Amino acid sequence: MPFQLTVSPDFTPDHISGWYIFNTWLQKALDEGVHLELYNNFNDQRSAIQSDQVDLIYANPYDAAMLVREKGFLPVARPGGVADEAIIAVRDDSSTQVVEDLSSGIRIAATDDPDVNLMCAIMLEPAELNAENTQREEKESYPLVAKAVIQGQVDLGFFLAEAFNSLSGVTRKQLRPLVTSQIHIIHHALLVGPKLAHRQQQLSELLAGMSEDPKGSGVLQSLGFDSWVKVEEEEMEFMIDLMDTLTYQPA
Repeated sequence: MPFQLTVSPDFTPDHISGWYIFNTWLQKALDEGVHLELYNNFNDQRSAIQSDQVDLIYANPYDAAMLVREKGFLPVARPGGVADEAIIAVRDDSSTQVVEDLSSGIRIAATDDPDVNLMCAIMLEPAELNAENTQREEKESYPLVAKAVIQGQVDLGFFLAEAFNSLSGVTRKQLRPLVTSQIHIIHHALLVGPKLAHRQQQLSELLAGMSEDPKGSGVLQSLGFDSWVKVEEEEMEFMIDLMDTLTYQPA
């Protein structure tokens, strides 16, 4: 029975082939059967996690807490020089220039990406906007969020910065970033589950050495990464604590 690898559903579509290439590389490196299973949304992926169907996951920061603290996953590596940031964007011709120009009742298009939605919600706080005085429309992908903003179906959209920058030039020209997060220390990470915990150190070393290997370097390029960097458990705990702090809302 092969181990199962999955990827946070917020990865950009142009890197789908890259994850299949990475999966092939991983099987050869570990000399183990590994099956890549991609889920269309976070709910389906979390159901698989709760059913113990996932052994390796490239996880978003928000889900990392659940994976580490509830399911016993361990950190392996994160992309070098890459941090998760979020963008709130409006249509290019919008009269809105700063967040404080926004008022209650605005319509928002967003995916079900939890860390992006959290960061964007925090960036709306200066306008005293929250879930109770805004309207949220959930879209299946960031291109659909962009479409909703451009067509005037909503007032603004929530984007993962990487996804926004991966939109076509024609699409980006019709949008204008209103505000961008600058947290810098939140990132996706590859985590290993209990069944592969004994290979954690080996995996960290293999991934850290990919950029020095011609074949490994090509695999990294297909993922849009420059390198993998080992993640220590203390670093992962710090990020989880930060996400908990950002999520906390006082009564």
